[in-house]
Amino acid sequence: MCANVMVAEDDEKQAELVRRYLEREGHAVTVVRDGRTAIECVRHREPDLLVLDVMMPRADGLDVLRVLRAEARELPVLMLTARSTEDDLLLGLDLGADDYMAKPYSPRELMARVRTLLRRTRGSGTAAEAAATLSVGSLLIDPDRHEVTIDGGPVECTPGEFRILAAMAAEPDRVFTRERLLEELHGFDRYIGNRTVDVHIMNLRKKIEPAPRRPARLLTVFGVGYKLTDPAKSAARASS
Repeated sequence: MCANVMVAEDDEKQAELVRRYLEREGHAVTVVRDGRTAIECVRHREPDLLVLDVMMPRADGLDVLRVLRAEARELPVLMLTARSTEDDLLLGLDLGADDYMAKPYSPRELMARVRTLLRRTRGSGTAAEAAATLSVGSLLIDPDRHEVTIDGGPVECTPGEFRILAAMAAEPDRVFTRERLLEELHGFDRYIGNRTVDVHIMNLRKKIEPAPRRPARLLTVFGVGYKLTDPAKSAARASS
């Protein structure tokens, strides 16, 4: 699966290492050294994947991610960072990163993460992606097109959010533990742990709930996990 990959990394040795490994797998690679150039190159070249370092001059990686997601750009973003605290990792995911690796990292593991992200976003036939359109009330998930709509309007989801939503929509009203949802996010750094799921659930509620602080679709089952339900059916059951 050849792709156009952009690497935004100001460390020359690190950038060259990543470039060599990507090219070895047949990808076309563009390397940029600072955040502002990364933003402009994404706008003009529209890569299939962005490998984005956090610590860069002229706008750091988190600022780059803020700008790109504010422009509703859906390209997958794999972030690299020397910061290793959980809060830093969660911030990257909260801003819309699709995966996150802490330095030092194994180049072979990095390539595995790249392959996983490209498969998820280019439709290479995982079980969720091959399924028919899923519906839970007015929420519709089209795995083949990687599209989500609610009440007829589009919902922009990161690949991680999409995988969680598709898994839950395939079994409405089933309670999913955090561990089970983490299985859908097997490409993510294990350091983050269960809080990764909570961040994605919080972001999904902002996108599919009229009142995210009082969710009606994506519910917490305290002490167990989460479930996705049709509010209309839940109201009908409650009134019967």
